[in-house]
Amino acid sequence: MPVSISRRLFVLAIPFVAAGCTTTQKVAAIKPGKREVPQYYRDMYAAVADDAFPIPAPDLTKIDPKYYRQEVAYQGPEPSGTIVIDTPKRFLYLVLGEGRALRYGVGVGKAGLAFEGSGVIQYKREWPRWTPTQDMIAREPERYGPLAGGMEPGPTNPLGARALYLFKNGVDTLYRIHGTNEDWSIGRSISSGCIRLLNQDIIDLHRRVQNGTRVVVLQQDNVPAV
Repeated sequence: MPVSISRRLFVLAIPFVAAGCTTTQKVAAIKPGKREVPQYYRDMYAAVADDAFPIPAPDLTKIDPKYYRQEVAYQGPEPSGTIVIDTPKRFLYLVLGEGRALRYGVGVGKAGLAFEGSGVIQYKREWPRWTPTQDMIAREPERYGPLAGGMEPGPTNPLGARALYLFKNGVDTLYRIHGTNEDWSIGRSISSGCIRLLNQDIIDLHRRVQNGTRVVVLQQDNVPAV
């Protein structure tokens, strides 16, 4: 079924909530079931051994299959190459053109709810550093104070394997699209962070988009299910 997207777009760049991109409260994980995962998706999300750091395969039984990466029908005015994030339904679309889009499942944190409107990917990073915000340090100095100078890249870094940094009119919105190895969080609203994808998905998206890519973020629940 085609995806038809209408929108009310305005920007709410709220610096004091964004850029955390870490999970401060882990919700109950979905218990792995006996559902059989097709080999196509097991291959898509296989472990990665040849990146800067090893990336394990996610447990796909913890994720609703609708959140697996897939090409879908798409109806909307955005030109090919645009990223559209449907926050309420936990989907990120990369518009392909000719009525098609590549859809990724995402997890959403408080920072991911703090921006609505459009911006551009100012730059992107492989295995980025992460630095807690001053508000995070003030709230939990014992936890985040030692990380005030930043956290080195690696498997435990909250930004995961790749990150895309969203700017508006040349100003950092503190909104990030980034990776995660917390497979249970995809399709869910978590306590903190921006927009997170499985590491295999953010690597795929990072490869497909360039600096200057336009991003449209929707917060209204007005996108019909596919």
